[in-house]
Amino acid sequence: MGCRQRTAAGDLLRVVAVPSEAGHSLMADRARRLPGRGAHLHPDPACFALAERRRAFGRALRITGVLDTGELAEHIRAVATTTGQQTGRGSQRAR
Repeated sequence: MGCRQRTAAGDLLRVVAVPSEAGHSLMADRARRLPGRGAHLHPDPACFALAERRRAFGRALRITGVLDTGELAEHIRAVATTTGQQTGRGSQRAR
């Protein structure tokens, strides 16, 4: 969704929108079992930043209004630090 590169489904992170007080909150669906429409992206901070900048989450999940990306951003940062990926600009690996 962010970098728009194709890869195996197992390498991607499924994201769903969960209703919250301020609109919708984006949540990582690790088990790939949460109900509702899902979107997929690489668990890479650079890919997440591209998706956020392009406003791709709202379009992919068919949600209008405010989307809280805080929890999802923390999850992706945690995954990136445990797997040893670089964070920030230029961290896109050859896929």
